[in-house]
Amino acid sequence: MKDYDIIIIGSGAAGFSAAMRAFDYGKKICIIESNEVGGAGIMNGALVSKTMWELSSDYDVATKVDRGYRTSGLTVDFNKVRKTVIQAAKERQYQILSQIETFSKEKSSKGSLKLIYGHAKFIDRNTVEVNKNGIIKIISSENIIIATGSKPRKYKGFELDGKRIFDSDTILNLKEFPERMLIIGSGIIGCEFATIFSNFKQTEVHLLDRTNRVIPFEDDDLSDFVSENLEKNGVKIHYQANLRTINKKQDYLEVVLDYDDGHSKVIEVDIAFVSIGRVPNTDNLDLEKIGFHKDKKGVLKTDEFCEINEIGKCNIFAAGDITGHGQLFNIAQVQGRYIIDNIYGDETEPVTYKNMSTLMFFKPEVAAVGYNEKQLQQKGISYKVASYSNALVSRTIAMRNIKGFVKIIISDDGENKILGMRAASPQASAFIVSVAHLIDEKDGLNEVYKTVHPHPGVTEGIEECLRLFNNSSVFKPEAFPEHIKYWEWKKV
Repeated sequence: MKDYDIIIIGSGAAGFSAAMRAFDYGKKICIIESNEVGGAGIMNGALVSKTMWELSSDYDVATKVDRGYRTSGLTVDFNKVRKTVIQAAKERQYQILSQIETFSKEKSSKGSLKLIYGHAKFIDRNTVEVNKNGIIKIISSENIIIATGSKPRKYKGFELDGKRIFDSDTILNLKEFPERMLIIGSGIIGCEFATIFSNFKQTEVHLLDRTNRVIPFEDDDLSDFVSENLEKNGVKIHYQANLRTINKKQDYLEVVLDYDDGHSKVIEVDIAFVSIGRVPNTDNLDLEKIGFHKDKKGVLKTDEFCEINEIGKCNIFAAGDITGHGQLFNIAQVQGRYIIDNIYGDETEPVTYKNMSTLMFFKPEVAAVGYNEKQLQQKGISYKVASYSNALVSRTIAMRNIKGFVKIIISDDGENKILGMRAASPQASAFIVSVAHLIDEKDGLNEVYKTVHPHPGVTEGIEECLRLFNNSSVFKPEAFPEHIKYWEWKKV
């Protein structure tokens, strides 16, 4: 007899969702966590950064002087901001802990949840050793899920001391707003923190961009929109620049930057924030004991059913950031639940990743789903595009927040299927799922046009954007060429 029906290594988005789905099936579950319950998504990741973003956005609105009111004596205390952020993270963490305790072995007549703290490593395909401060516990189960998440990538040659050089794991070590900061990396996390600190207006923010545009994986129009708004917010972006060195002086950091055109620049900052991606947490699991080895990037390769496919059909699965399918909370959660349904239910269809929505918390927030133009061109798929500005949407006009646009891509094959959308807009995070649903359902424009959007609502921008494809929009591109655009790309 095994100790548990299933062992889950990691309590983040993938691990906790898998545990609760297994509980639905009445299983005996053990969750192993080496650090914070909830994983990086709570204490060192999404919830922390998004709480900081919300607070910074509130402060940014409060400082505006173009709305008929003006605040006086407005101040911001980083320590109090920090406490609010930690309070939010703890609130979520204790919700998770409360649920685990509610369904602990002693209390539940259905399934059971057991949380064990410590570092896990494999003994064999059914047995795991858990080490907590030298105290060893051996446990076994019928099935095992590895859901250990990821950690910030280190910058080679520089020590992240958590005092003057930070990453997303250590940024809350700050005790006050820095006067000047350098953000190394212009991907989503780097641009989010550039937005946060520039919103608070207490810090001179430098953003290091090794290419010629931020978030380079997105289309140029979206990338340009994000960078222009960052610069308007006071961020100094160093394009096509590489970090040569950081010299630690007594009261500041001396940073040497080398640009692609051959010149160099020395700047002075108080702190540096490293944001160059994340790497899977797959070290020290003793994977070789189960006949598996991670790849060069630390990724555990899985098949379409989330099984570790190097060792054939077995009882060991992987979910979340460690699988290399995109470091998104929603992907991890879907994978965790799917594994359980595949083991104990009648799930037969593999997980699909093409329509996972992505949120980017800039100014304004950006939401993405489906293909972008770069991806379609790489695949040689012809398409049509319409773009509609928030400047013509009644709700955003009322909000006095007209920055942004909706961009929709449809197929150019006679079927007019929606292939993707990018939205830079207030509330973009709320309405992106509606377009994701249209993509999943493979709806053409004829079906989509049947939906009537409420007025005044931000989603009227989507409605008008879709109407552009059959020349039926209320406002016409001839009258507003700077706000309404349409173009096509055809495979040669």
